[in-house]
Amino acid sequence: MIGPDSEVLMHFTLTLKDGTVAESSRDSEPLQFRMGDGSLVAGLERALYGLHSGSVQTLEIEPQDAFGFPDPANVHTLSVHDFPHDMPLDSGVIVNFTTPTGEEVPGTVVEVDDEQVLVDFNHPLCGHVIVFEVEILAVSNEPQATRE
Repeated sequence: MIGPDSEVLMHFTLTLKDGTVAESSRDSEPLQFRMGDGSLVAGLERALYGLHSGSVQTLEIEPQDAFGFPDPANVHTLSVHDFPHDMPLDSGVIVNFTTPTGEEVPGTVVEVDDEQVLVDFNHPLCGHVIVFEVEILAVSNEPQATRE
């Protein structure tokens, strides 16, 4: 049974209420992770507790338990000159930015004019109810090795 620190192997699909598939492992390798390692947002991880190998579950997860709500402070106006001149800057395009610490952060282009680009750095699934479909393929509850 899935609990804290369980190693989980599963297939999953994240779908919006309108049926749009946001992400799925069905056409690739299943996702393998350890509960609590940050692979899943906390609300999606909580939905797995108590499931076991062979479980198939479909759950609706509200925004506050999934990817949260959009934060207006995460929408920024940047100069169009900060982007390569040959980069397509159309509304809806997702651009990867590198933070000063070297972390990759995606941003969605919201609006473009001759001088400015409005970029939304909120997670694209913010504010959406998520339909979380999972098929648990394997669960291991062996304790994680500790370093001495």
